Amino acid sequence: MEPTRLSQAIAEALKERYPEEVKEIREFRGQVSVVVKKERIREIMEYLHDTPELCLHYLRDICGVDYLGKKENRFEVVYQLFSISHRHMVRLRAEVSEDDPTIDSVTGIWDGANWHERECYDMFGIRFSGHPDLRRILMPEDWEGYPLRKDYPLKSDLGEKEWKGLKKVLELAEKNKIYEMGEHAKER
Repeated sequence: MEPTRLSQAIAEALKERYPEEVKEIREFRGQVSVVVKKERIREIMEYLHDTPELCLHYLRDICGVDYLGKKENRFEVVYQLFSISHRHMVRLRAEVSEDDPTIDSVTGIWDGANWHERECYDMFGIRFSGHPDLRRILMPEDWEGYPLRKDYPLKSDLGEKEWKGLKKVLELAEKNKIYEMGEHAKER
């Protein structure tokens, strides 16, 4: 069976098993995605992982999406799953509201979800319930806000919102310029 038809069959099996959770099945350019409610995400993921016919043991990626002003639920958490043994994949998109940006962690199913969930938290502010160590991974711990949200300020003069450690980093960079390799360094 061709990959798209196989992915479509997996999506239909999900809809049959979880009719109240599956909101939509979409196919675009040969890739199938299933939009689900977040409330039973862990149970759905365990089914996809543990069912021998599906065997979706490889979590390729987890990322966040911000649909500010475009959808009722502002955020989605997107899961890319792949079966190495069966060579099929499916994408799950779990809707997450702005009022309650939380969803269950899947680190108990895939250890590799750990850093992906931390990045999603760090960039979008989506919290993963049950995560073993949910803290920033890319931004400094004292960073305020979530840089990949659509309403995050883009300009560099943020005034009071400016990261408190920026001045220290800039001073350190200036001090360490003497170690840069360049034309002036060769003259010494």
